[in-house]
Amino acid sequence: MFRPKVPTMPQPTGLTTPPAVVEPTAVTPHAPAPASTAVTPARNRPAVQLTPGTVLVLVGGGTAVVLVVGAVLVSMLLAVALTATSVAVCAITVRSVVTRR
Repeated sequence: MFRPKVPTMPQPTGLTTPPAVVEPTAVTPHAPAPASTAVTPARNRPAVQLTPGTVLVLVGGGTAVVLVVGAVLVSMLLAVALTATSVAVCAITVRSVVTRR
């Protein structure tokens, strides 16, 4: 009753293609290209150039991010404070009800 059934691997049916024959290719060495002797000097400039407009956009974006993150954190702190206050009020109320009985 509890004998496992081992699946059998079905045999392929239909036409099968023979494996492809790989033929070796000849490698011919060639002369390397002559190296360029004229080297241009690298310029000493930073990869990112900041214009006054770009600086203003970056400062404005950073300020906006700080304000949004600050507002989210303050609202979370306010939610925790309100929850703690309500739990404390409920605890005091339940305590006073229990002691009166």
